[in-house]
Amino acid sequence: MKRALGPARKILALRMPALAIPALAIPVLLFGSTMRAADAPVVVTSIKPIHSLVSAIMQGVGEPKLIVDGAASPHTYNLKPSNARALQDARVIFWVGPGLEAFLEKPLQALGRDASIAELDNAPGLVKLPFREGGAFEPHDDAQEHESASGQHDSASDAPEHEHDHAEADRDHDAFDTHLWLDPMNAKAIAAMITTTLVAADPANALTYQGNAKALNDRLDALDAEIKGIVAPVKGKPFIVFHDAYQYFEHRYGIRVAGSITVSPETIPGAERVSEIRHKVGELGATCVFAEPQFEPRLVNVVIEGTRAKSGVLDPEAATLKAGPDLYFTLMRGIADSMKDCLSST
Repeated sequence: MKRALGPARKILALRMPALAIPALAIPVLLFGSTMRAADAPVVVTSIKPIHSLVSAIMQGVGEPKLIVDGAASPHTYNLKPSNARALQDARVIFWVGPGLEAFLEKPLQALGRDASIAELDNAPGLVKLPFREGGAFEPHDDAQEHESASGQHDSASDAPEHEHDHAEADRDHDAFDTHLWLDPMNAKAIAAMITTTLVAADPANALTYQGNAKALNDRLDALDAEIKGIVAPVKGKPFIVFHDAYQYFEHRYGIRVAGSITVSPETIPGAERVSEIRHKVGELGATCVFAEPQFEPRLVNVVIEGTRAKSGVLDPEAATLKAGPDLYFTLMRGIADSMKDCLSST
């Protein structure tokens, strides 16, 4: 019986390699891909600018998850059940800190499993600027020359230098402006902490993280030089912003933010504040008043009504941008271009 079936089996054996190789190759490739994904740590990030920096450093290893997606703002965000599940599964979590993402403070404290939680507003080498008071603040105030303890972060401002002890403020999360990423040099300090955290959590991919971090630093240096060139023609022109989120951009590039409609977007400004800003716009003459995509633009229209001021849009939290490793660069160029375009026409 065995011999009788031999020729038939021989024919099948000759044909099988041509049929079997593709069929076997697909599972092998899929298995390899699955293993690579399984090897990557589960990383969760809070907001798009931070997600972008983490994504750049994790390229070739994995992709981080994002909590505040779409056009949502960390100032007004409510945690979703899917976000809570992502936090529970995370091996590494990156956030700026409770001064910005207050909605995350209690959930992170309540995590029932071990995870590396990196609060990036503690990154060594960061410049931290105190909140400014009032709607019509003056540019280049005493915060402008505040430097990190390392002294490595220089300012583009021409304002006189003042010495201040901000040690107590740095310990209080509510005492400094948390839009830290709007300075590429701060982004480099944040990226360094991201890299250190990822290497500690996933040493098998340390060389990839470190190589990506070096490439990211080079891109951030180039971006810094590029933005200096973009805003140079309008550095002396003052303008009004929706909320006071741009100190770090202002500090780095010597631009003139003359006031904000509201200090915090969670708080609707009263009639007195709006009147104060309208008066400031009148004093400035032809200027720009910038709205933000997540918030009601009606207030901006009220402020510029009957004046020669023009309106524009700035997007400090990347509400309109697609998440990914290039988002940070698109975000920063977008802010610089919007300022130049609006102010050049005034």
